Amino acid sequence: MEALSCGEQHLGSEEEEAAPAVGVSLCDSTPLVWRMQDLRAVRARGLVGVLLGSLPRTPRQNGRLGRPLLLLPEEEGLLRERRAAAALPDRCQDGGGAELRQQYEEEEQRSFEEQSVLALEDRKSALLRAMTGAESGAASADEALRCRLQALDQNFTFPQSAMAVQLSTARAGLSYCPEARAFLQAYGPTGAEPRCDIRYQVFRDLRGRGFYLTSAGKFGGDFLVYPGDPLRFHAHFIAVCVSLDESVCLLDVLAVARLGSNVKKTVLLCSPGPDASVCYTSLQWSGIV
Repeated sequence: MEALSCGEQHLGSEEEEAAPAVGVSLCDSTPLVWRMQDLRAVRARGLVGVLLGSLPRTPRQNGRLGRPLLLLPEEEGLLRERRAAAALPDRCQDGGGAELRQQYEEEEQRSFEEQSVLALEDRKSALLRAMTGAESGAASADEALRCRLQALDQNFTFPQSAMAVQLSTARAGLSYCPEARAFLQAYGPTGAEPRCDIRYQVFRDLRGRGFYLTSAGKFGGDFLVYPGDPLRFHAHFIAVCVSLDESVCLLDVLAVARLGSNVKKTVLLCSPGPDASVCYTSLQWSGIV
């Protein structure tokens, strides 16, 4: 183990104050960002979040995700602490909802027209395969085929009920019992005081040093720490938040250090101190005995 020294300067507050406030919508205390100007404001403040939506024609393509943007609780807490987050008023939410409904109806109509054309072409292809397989007379078969295709063009109708639509597979909050809903709402309403737990203190300190952070659940840590924008850089560190007075099992230390070595990242044990500072300890494999 060796101590980590971070020489990056903390971000200036002038750029933070110049950025516009971010409109945040809450879904069972889950902070969501919908408007494009708010997404730009979040990125301007060095926060990443996770895009949840998908395009209507490619709902399974995870590489092309869109709004809304899901914020980490620490990201929302940092915005609230710097007075950079504002809950969207009801009139804005209603207006946005009407606009989204209109866009959805227009997109649904376009999708219906596209699927009608595709269904007609598919029916014609099936008819061609069926009639060319039966060889009776060449001239009579061609004439019958032309008649069938002409009748199909004139009489084909694509029912609205047969249209393929994108269905939601999950919706946040519907499966929460009242006790769980009350527990979640106690931690996230916009306007409340930011949480002063270990994760938030570490997030605030690392973000203040200029690092970008995302969730590190799949790497067994709390945060993935990037030296710059995650669109341009790979993560260098896996941050694991532990208290200074917390005893850590040696096997857990070996496991997380081995994991960091396998994914070529340095593991950081991050422990906030009583004076609002954070002590960082890096774990690296130095060799095999």
